[in-house]
Amino acid sequence: MQDFLTGIAFFLIIEGLVYALAPRFLVEMARLLPTVPERQLRIFGLGAVVLGVALVWFVRR
Repeated sequence: MQDFLTGIAFFLIIEGLVYALAPRFLVEMARLLPTVPERQLRIFGLGAVVLGVALVWFVRR
């Protein structure tokens, strides 16, 4: 449970940094998001999941 909460904390830190350091970039990305095809978003999301799982596996090994 401690690892899970640590992961959530890191997620919040990274999200907060994006809002604090690059709010214009975030707004622009939100504007462009509806124009990106759903298939491309799905592939990118799955790629991020695979990369995250691989990174956790590598670090925890």
